[in-house]
Amino acid sequence: MEFFRDVNIDFLGKKWYFLAFSLVFSVAGVFSMLFWHGIPWGVEFRGGTLVNVKFSHTPDLGVVRADMNRVGLHDPKIQTYGLIANDEILIDLDVRETSAQALDQGKLTIIRALEKNVPAGKQCGAASADACDLNNASSLTIKNYLMDKDPLRLGSDAEQKYTAQAQAIVDYRDKTMSGVLNSIDQLKGAADPAVVASLQDGFFLSDFGVRNVQIVGPEVGGQLRQQAGLATLYSLGGMLIYLGFRFEWIYGVAAVITVFHDTLITVGFFSLKKEEVSLTVIAAILTLIGYSNNDTIVVFDRIRENVKLMRREKLSEIVNRSINQTLSRTILTAGLTFLTVLALFLFGGEVLHGFSLALVIGILIGTYSSIAIAAPILVAYQDWRMERGKRPVTMPGKTK
Repeated sequence: MEFFRDVNIDFLGKKWYFLAFSLVFSVAGVFSMLFWHGIPWGVEFRGGTLVNVKFSHTPDLGVVRADMNRVGLHDPKIQTYGLIANDEILIDLDVRETSAQALDQGKLTIIRALEKNVPAGKQCGAASADACDLNNASSLTIKNYLMDKDPLRLGSDAEQKYTAQAQAIVDYRDKTMSGVLNSIDQLKGAADPAVVASLQDGFFLSDFGVRNVQIVGPEVGGQLRQQAGLATLYSLGGMLIYLGFRFEWIYGVAAVITVFHDTLITVGFFSLKKEEVSLTVIAAILTLIGYSNNDTIVVFDRIRENVKLMRREKLSEIVNRSINQTLSRTILTAGLTFLTVLALFLFGGEVLHGFSLALVIGILIGTYSSIAIAAPILVAYQDWRMERGKRPVTMPGKTK
């Protein structure tokens, strides 16, 4: 299948327009990373605390932010998580303590910030607490309460039975009800009726549940940043070696410059938009390095074939002809890939937002750069060599 036949677009004649386009976006990205916004690292790279909270209603992010500030958790990053209908949010806090005590304390602080209209002495963890929030109580808290009240009159053999009852309550809350109970009566099918009745006296229900708390220390974040950088450099180095061996070293240099250009613009876009660079974004960038390189090699391979067939032509004409000959294949491949990642971006939800956004930007830039950046570098290098009186660039298999 071909979109174009006998197309003859002078791509190299427009190289200065391409250069201006790339220069503008590259410089804007560099300035953003160095002077304006920096690189907005995700919690995995900079360290911090990530809290997943499920609500029984659509949360007001402004109100949640105000509640966080009220208890001293200033300037939290709050965003919706998953589908809007799920009523879940992610709270990103700049808290980097990694101990289990810090984990529990951070969770308790968030619970206290979000709990509203709770009578004095009724907040879980308060010194005079005689009740706890069942939506945020652990199985151990529930078990200890049941052991103390002993609603089933089990006496000394109560621990095993109440441990099972407490775990059944937590499993029903977290797995069946997605972390939030609207009424304690909902537990009647999950626990003994006497146990459910006793919970009415000792627990209340808030309108939210803290599903998960993750803490990444600054040392781990620093190591991940270093490893992400090394992974990118290793991939570029491997590409340079392969193309230098398969074609000539200038082709490897052109491909590496092209991929660096793609990566710079993609990361610069994230910086300009203040979109977090997470582990999934790094995975997308590494994917794009391979994708862009593959597209560039297709063009290079056609150039190599045409060099053998068009020995008397100038390299600029050969390169133009090669780009036009592969244009249909490029548009077909890139277009279908772009539609796939666009669907992922539009319908993949918040978890895949950064990953799919990097792919959308990267595929557009990667396809453009294979035509507008990689090929002109070859021609510019040959022109430079000829000006210095050296022989033109050759390809393996070309008659000299």
